[in-house]
Amino acid sequence: MNEIAAENSSSSNSSVEEIFAKERESRIPEFVGTHPEYYQQQFNKIGADAGFVWTFNLWAGLMGPIWFCARSMWNWGLSFLILETFAMVQIIRGFFGDLAVGAWDRIGKIEGTLELRRQQLASAIENNTDKIEVYQRTVKSLEDSIGGIRLEAELLEASGLWIALSGIAMLVIVKAGQAIIANTLLEKRFSDWLSDAQLVSRMTSKHLTLAVAFVLLIMFATVIHYSFPGRYAWLIEFPTEHGIRLTSIKWVEDFFAFAVKNGDAFFDSITYGIRLVLDGLELIFVQTPWMVVASFIILLTWLSAGTTAAIYSGAFLSYMGFLGFWEKAMTTLALLGTAACLSIVIGIPLGMYCARRERFYTFIRPIMDFMQTMPAFVFMIPVIAFFGTGKPAAVVTTMIFGGTPVVRLTVLGLRGVPEHVREAAISFGGNKWYLLTRVDLPLASPSIRAGINQTIMLSLAMVVVASLIGAKGLGEDVLEALQYANVGQGILAGFSILFCAMILDRIVQGERK
Repeated sequence: MNEIAAENSSSSNSSVEEIFAKERESRIPEFVGTHPEYYQQQFNKIGADAGFVWTFNLWAGLMGPIWFCARSMWNWGLSFLILETFAMVQIIRGFFGDLAVGAWDRIGKIEGTLELRRQQLASAIENNTDKIEVYQRTVKSLEDSIGGIRLEAELLEASGLWIALSGIAMLVIVKAGQAIIANTLLEKRFSDWLSDAQLVSRMTSKHLTLAVAFVLLIMFATVIHYSFPGRYAWLIEFPTEHGIRLTSIKWVEDFFAFAVKNGDAFFDSITYGIRLVLDGLELIFVQTPWMVVASFIILLTWLSAGTTAAIYSGAFLSYMGFLGFWEKAMTTLALLGTAACLSIVIGIPLGMYCARRERFYTFIRPIMDFMQTMPAFVFMIPVIAFFGTGKPAAVVTTMIFGGTPVVRLTVLGLRGVPEHVREAAISFGGNKWYLLTRVDLPLASPSIRAGINQTIMLSLAMVVVASLIGAKGLGEDVLEALQYANVGQGILAGFSILFCAMILDRIVQGERK
């Protein structure tokens, strides 16, 4: 009975495999579009062997990158385009290019200098001055240089045939490689297409036209430029219209002038709020006795990360105190705390709002990308225009640079909460507030805590940059060290910044939850 059951199971499996193979083969014409019989044969051959199967696609070899791009395999097409373009550059340079144009240009420049030195030598001989030997040595040196460069130019011109032959050899190898692996790559894309029908199939006329235009444009411009350097200036110089730049500059300046003129009350209110928080933190960190602040930080580190981290925090604080960085370190922490607290207070609610509203998050994501990628020295310009220089401007600059991670990671954490957990809470009568406070935020807390940590670290990284616009603290010492090449001061102040970062990191990302 067992043998009969095994035979029935085996026959059933084989029939399923045959049905699957027939269905797969029937869809090949829909995928390839052209020469379906050829590709059915090749795909069956490739699918029957687990290893690499040697095939040869003549059209893929002849068309090269155009074939791959037209088949929507752009990553392979661009790779082969680079190789073929390099080979074509070698061929054209070898047969038709002026290989020694750079050497002849150098000879022309040296000959102009040589003529001047010969005139000076003739004048020195005529006047019998004491510079005759100097000019003679200079003329002799320039003549030797010209002779060496001329020999180099002749060797370059003689090597043209070998350069062309190497390009031909490389082109043949690349073409052969494309022909050999084309069917294997296309079969793999066919398998992906079976599971994802949205992938582009067939060699459509649109893709073929785009591939031909793109490949010819890249190859023509590159080959002409590198084969005949300097001959066609329009390949290098972009057709710039300077009037557009001047007009754009005027528009930007007019916009900022209008914003500064009409937004005084708004920017003053922001400055007042920042000043309020900053003065409070400076009162806590700077005006409070040092032993109170140090004890509080060590205790907080111990509660968050344990005894070892607390000992290290004490050592770091001692380093700052004994080297005279205590007050500036506390000023830095106040500045950092203001920027980080405001970023967190704004960022976490904003992330909670964006987590359930995809359209709004899609809208603000480019703004956050801009905030993170724009160099700090660029967005400092409008900050100074709106807020002037000083600590409020430094806080705003730090918030722009370091405020986005907490939003992104809050969204990531809340979207990562399993839906079945939320559904279970809803089924037991949980309302929206209960879901937020007892389900979503607790489960998303590791990601949110990581966002807070990243915001603090990025804010601390702006300490030195913020000192350029009037922020005090450790960044001021580093900036002075850069200006006056004071290596010792800069290194010691840099270690203080590092230790502040390590203490804050241990407090925020401690082992104890």
